[in-house]
Amino acid sequence: MHYKEQIDINRLPKHVAIIMDGNGRWAKQRGMERSMGHQAGAETVHIVAEAASLIGIKYLTLYTFSTENWNRPTDEVTALMSLLMDSIEEQTFMKNDICFKIIGEREKLPVEVRERLERCEYNTSINKGMYLTLAVSYSSRWEMTEAVRQIGEKIKQGEMLPEEITDETISQHLATSYMSDPDLLIRTGGEFRLSNYLLWQSAYSELYFCNTYWPDFKEEEFYKAICDYQQRERRYGKTSEQL
Repeated sequence: MHYKEQIDINRLPKHVAIIMDGNGRWAKQRGMERSMGHQAGAETVHIVAEAASLIGIKYLTLYTFSTENWNRPTDEVTALMSLLMDSIEEQTFMKNDICFKIIGEREKLPVEVRERLERCEYNTSINKGMYLTLAVSYSSRWEMTEAVRQIGEKIKQGEMLPEEITDETISQHLATSYMSDPDLLIRTGGEFRLSNYLLWQSAYSELYFCNTYWPDFKEEEFYKAICDYQQRERRYGKTSEQL
Protein backbone atom coordinates (compact mmCIF):
# COMPACT_ATOMS: atom_id res chain seq x y z
CA MET A 1 0.00 0.00 0.00
CA HIS A 2 1.22 3.49 -0.86
CA TYR A 3 0.00 5.58 2.08
CA LYS A 4 0.72 8.89 0.40
CA GLU A 5 -2.00 8.15 -2.14
CA GLN A 6 -4.49 7.57 0.69
CA ILE A 7 -3.94 10.99 2.30
CA ASP A 8 -6.76 13.55 2.15
CA ILE A 9 -4.88 16.83 1.70
CA ASN A 10 -7.95 18.71 2.93
CA ARG A 11 -7.72 17.06 6.35
CA LEU A 12 -4.02 17.32 7.12
CA PRO A 13 -2.81 17.95 10.66
CA LYS A 14 -1.52 21.51 10.79
CA HIS A 15 1.19 20.64 13.31
CA VAL A 16 2.99 17.30 13.67
CA ALA A 17 5.36 16.76 16.60
CA ILE A 18 7.70 13.77 16.75
CA ILE A 19 9.69 12.06 19.49
CA MET A 20 12.51 10.53 17.47
CA ASP A 21 13.38 7.42 19.48
CA GLY A 22 15.39 4.29 18.76
CA ASN A 23 18.67 5.47 17.23
CA GLY A 24 20.82 3.68 19.81
CA ARG A 25 18.87 0.42 19.67
CA TRP A 26 18.89 0.53 15.86
CA ALA A 27 22.69 0.72 15.93
CA LYS A 28 23.03 -1.96 18.62
CA GLN A 29 20.98 -4.42 16.54
CA ARG A 30 23.51 -3.94 13.75
CA GLY A 31 26.61 -4.20 15.92
CA MET A 32 27.39 -0.50 15.43
CA GLU A 33 28.37 2.30 17.79
CA ARG A 34 25.45 4.38 19.06
CA SER A 35 26.85 7.38 17.18
CA MET A 36 26.16 5.56 13.90
CA GLY A 37 22.51 5.29 14.90
CA HIS A 38 22.35 9.02 15.55
CA GLN A 39 23.95 9.68 12.18
CA ALA A 40 21.36 7.49 10.45
CA GLY A 41 18.66 9.29 12.44
CA ALA A 42 19.91 12.67 11.21
CA GLU A 43 19.44 11.49 7.63
CA THR A 44 15.85 10.51 8.47
CA VAL A 45 15.20 14.04 9.75
CA HIS A 46 15.81 15.45 6.27
CA ILE A 47 13.73 12.74 4.62
CA VAL A 48 10.73 13.28 6.91
CA ALA A 49 11.05 17.07 6.75
CA GLU A 50 10.89 17.00 2.95
CA ALA A 51 7.99 14.52 3.03
CA ALA A 52 6.04 16.75 5.44
CA SER A 53 6.74 19.87 3.42
CA LEU A 54 5.73 18.13 0.20
CA ILE A 55 2.19 17.35 1.36
CA GLY A 56 1.60 20.70 3.07
CA ILE A 57 2.27 20.26 6.80
CA LYS A 58 2.68 23.74 8.29
CA TYR A 59 4.60 22.92 11.48
CA LEU A 60 6.93 19.99 12.14
CA THR A 61 8.54 19.88 15.58
CA LEU A 62 11.20 17.28 16.39
CA TYR A 63 12.43 16.30 19.86
CA THR A 64 16.15 16.31 19.16
CA PHE A 65 17.92 16.56 22.53
CA SER A 66 16.28 16.81 25.94
CA THR A 67 17.64 18.55 29.03
CA GLU A 68 17.94 15.05 30.55
CA ASN A 69 20.18 13.97 27.66
CA TRP A 70 22.98 16.09 29.10
CA ASN A 71 23.37 13.26 31.64
CA ARG A 72 24.43 10.79 28.95
CA PRO A 73 28.12 9.76 28.60
CA THR A 74 30.29 12.73 27.63
CA ASP A 75 31.52 11.09 24.43
CA GLU A 76 27.96 10.52 23.21
CA VAL A 77 26.90 14.09 24.04
CA THR A 78 29.94 15.47 22.22
CA ALA A 79 29.18 13.31 19.18
CA LEU A 80 25.53 14.42 19.21
CA MET A 81 26.46 18.09 19.36
CA SER A 82 28.90 17.68 16.49
CA LEU A 83 26.32 15.80 14.44
CA LEU A 84 23.69 18.44 15.18
CA MET A 85 25.96 21.16 13.85
CA ASP A 86 27.07 19.21 10.78
CA SER A 87 23.63 17.95 9.75
CA ILE A 88 22.03 21.37 9.28
CA GLU A 89 21.53 21.75 5.54
CA GLU A 90 20.41 25.26 4.74
CA GLN A 91 20.27 24.51 1.01
CA THR A 92 17.63 21.85 1.63
CA PHE A 93 15.61 24.27 3.74
CA MET A 94 15.85 27.02 1.14
CA LYS A 95 14.91 24.65 -1.68
CA ASN A 96 11.79 23.51 0.19
CA ASP A 97 10.87 26.99 1.55
CA ILE A 98 11.36 25.73 5.13
CA CYS A 99 11.77 28.15 8.04
CA PHE A 100 14.15 26.60 10.59
CA LYS A 101 13.66 27.24 14.33
CA ILE A 102 15.01 25.91 17.63
CA ILE A 103 13.42 25.85 21.08
CA GLY A 104 15.13 25.00 24.36
CA GLU A 105 17.85 26.20 26.72
CA ARG A 106 20.18 27.68 24.12
CA GLU A 107 22.61 28.86 26.78
CA LYS A 108 23.58 25.25 27.57
CA LEU A 109 24.66 24.52 24.01
CA PRO A 110 28.34 24.78 23.01
CA VAL A 111 28.95 28.23 21.53
CA GLU A 112 29.80 26.95 18.05
CA VAL A 113 26.67 24.79 17.95
CA ARG A 114 24.42 27.61 19.12
CA GLU A 115 25.90 30.03 16.60
CA ARG A 116 25.46 27.52 13.76
CA LEU A 117 21.80 26.89 14.65
CA GLU A 118 21.02 30.57 15.12
CA ARG A 119 22.68 31.42 11.82
CA CYS A 120 20.43 28.90 10.11
CA GLU A 121 17.42 30.41 11.88
CA TYR A 122 18.33 33.85 10.59
CA ASN A 123 19.09 32.76 7.02
CA THR A 124 15.85 30.80 6.64
CA SER A 125 13.60 33.33 8.41
CA ILE A 126 12.42 34.67 5.04
CA ASN A 127 10.90 31.31 4.08
CA LYS A 128 7.11 31.06 4.23
CA GLY A 129 6.48 27.34 3.80
CA MET A 130 6.79 24.83 6.63
CA TYR A 131 8.27 25.64 10.04
CA LEU A 132 10.78 22.96 11.03
CA THR A 133 11.51 23.29 14.74
CA LEU A 134 14.14 21.32 16.62
CA ALA A 135 13.61 20.98 20.37
CA VAL A 136 17.23 21.10 21.56
CA SER A 137 18.22 21.06 25.23
CA TYR A 138 14.48 21.17 25.78
CA SER A 139 12.05 19.90 28.39
CA SER A 140 8.43 20.80 28.93
CA ARG A 141 8.97 21.42 32.63
CA TRP A 142 11.77 23.88 31.82
CA GLU A 143 9.51 25.61 29.30
CA MET A 144 6.59 25.95 31.70
CA THR A 145 8.86 27.12 34.52
CA GLU A 146 10.23 29.85 32.23
CA ALA A 147 6.68 30.88 31.29
CA VAL A 148 5.71 31.18 34.97
CA ARG A 149 8.80 33.30 35.64
CA GLN A 150 7.99 35.65 32.76
CA ILE A 151 4.39 36.04 33.87
CA GLY A 152 5.48 36.54 37.49
CA GLU A 153 7.86 39.30 36.41
CA LYS A 154 5.05 41.08 34.54
CA ILE A 155 2.87 40.91 37.65
CA LYS A 156 5.77 42.23 39.73
CA GLN A 157 6.19 45.16 37.32
CA GLY A 158 2.48 45.94 37.43
CA GLU A 159 1.93 44.99 33.78
CA MET A 160 -0.61 42.26 34.64
CA LEU A 161 -2.92 41.20 37.45
CA PRO A 162 -3.01 37.57 38.66
CA GLU A 163 -6.72 37.32 37.84
CA GLU A 164 -5.95 38.23 34.22
CA ILE A 165 -3.98 35.02 33.67
CA THR A 166 -5.72 32.60 31.28
CA ASP A 167 -4.79 29.49 29.32
CA GLU A 168 -3.92 31.78 26.43
CA THR A 169 -1.61 33.83 28.66
CA ILE A 170 0.44 30.72 29.41
CA SER A 171 0.47 29.62 25.75
CA GLN A 172 1.74 33.04 24.70
CA HIS A 173 4.71 32.73 27.06
CA LEU A 174 5.81 29.27 25.91
CA ALA A 175 8.68 28.72 23.48
CA THR A 176 6.14 27.47 20.94
CA SER A 177 4.03 30.65 20.97
CA TYR A 178 4.57 31.16 17.21
CA MET A 179 2.87 27.89 16.27
CA SER A 180 -0.41 26.07 16.87
CA ASP A 181 -0.58 23.12 19.27
CA PRO A 182 0.30 19.70 17.78
CA ASP A 183 -2.62 17.94 16.14
CA LEU A 184 -0.60 14.74 15.91
CA LEU A 185 2.24 13.59 18.17
CA ILE A 186 4.27 10.63 16.92
CA ARG A 187 6.72 8.53 18.94
CA THR A 188 8.92 5.95 17.24
CA GLY A 189 10.89 3.15 18.85
CA GLY A 190 8.17 1.24 20.70
CA GLU A 191 8.00 3.29 23.91
CA PHE A 192 4.69 4.64 25.27
CA ARG A 193 5.45 7.91 27.05
CA LEU A 194 5.81 11.62 26.27
CA SER A 195 9.19 12.04 28.00
CA ASN A 196 8.69 15.66 29.10
CA TYR A 197 7.85 16.84 25.57
CA LEU A 198 5.25 19.51 24.77
CA LEU A 199 3.12 18.51 27.75
CA TRP A 200 1.01 21.70 27.79
CA GLN A 201 0.64 21.82 24.02
CA SER A 202 -0.29 18.16 23.56
CA ALA A 203 -3.34 18.23 25.86
CA TYR A 204 -5.60 17.33 22.92
CA SER A 205 -3.08 15.92 20.46
CA GLU A 206 -3.75 12.61 18.77
CA LEU A 207 -1.00 10.21 19.87
CA TYR A 208 0.62 7.71 17.50
CA PHE A 209 3.12 5.14 18.76
CA CYS A 210 4.97 2.71 16.51
CA ASN A 211 7.71 0.11 16.98
CA THR A 212 9.80 1.38 14.07
CA TYR A 213 13.14 2.80 15.16
CA TRP A 214 13.68 6.38 14.00
CA PRO A 215 16.39 5.62 11.39
CA ASP A 216 13.87 3.37 9.61
CA PHE A 217 10.99 5.85 9.85
CA LYS A 218 11.01 6.97 6.21
CA GLU A 219 8.38 8.64 4.02
CA GLU A 220 5.92 5.74 3.97
CA GLU A 221 6.00 5.36 7.77
CA PHE A 222 5.33 9.09 8.12
CA TYR A 223 2.47 8.99 5.62
CA LYS A 224 1.07 5.91 7.41
CA ALA A 225 0.87 7.95 10.62
CA ILE A 226 -0.94 10.75 8.76
CA CYS A 227 -3.46 8.25 7.38
CA ASP A 228 -4.03 6.85 10.87
CA TYR A 229 -4.63 10.39 12.16
CA GLN A 230 -7.21 11.02 9.44
CA GLN A 231 -9.23 8.01 10.61
CA ARG A 232 -9.75 9.53 14.05
CA GLU A 233 -12.59 11.69 15.32
CA ARG A 234 -11.32 14.73 17.21
CA ARG A 235 -14.01 15.66 19.74
CA TYR A 236 -12.22 17.95 22.25
CA GLY A 237 -14.53 16.76 25.04
CA LYS A 238 -17.71 16.86 22.95
CA THR A 239 -19.82 13.93 21.78
CA SER A 240 -19.82 12.70 18.18
CA GLU A 241 -23.30 14.13 17.72
CA GLN A 242 -22.10 17.63 18.64
CA LEU A 243 -19.48 17.75 15.92
